[in-house]
Amino acid sequence: MKLNQGAVVRGGSSLNYKTGDWRDQRPVIDPETCKQCGICQEVCPDDAVRVIDGQYVIDYDFCKGCGICAHECTAAAIEMVPEEK
Repeated sequence: MKLNQGAVVRGGSSLNYKTGDWRDQRPVIDPETCKQCGICQEVCPDDAVRVIDGQYVIDYDFCKGCGICAHECTAAAIEMVPEEK
């Protein structure tokens, strides 16, 4: 895969592809329900799911609000909520 000239890559995400202000919903992970299976991280097309201090979190700088993580979560630990503008 060829990156655009000047693209900076961080953890698989290009800093040139940060989410704008157009996202209308965002995923929220319930740490009490999360089974730490990693499916959400595997299916995220924007590499926006990260593990920090042993917890799965969403990097909203890159999340586009597509809902794939919530749809594929077998524990139903991810809820899509309206984005606060």
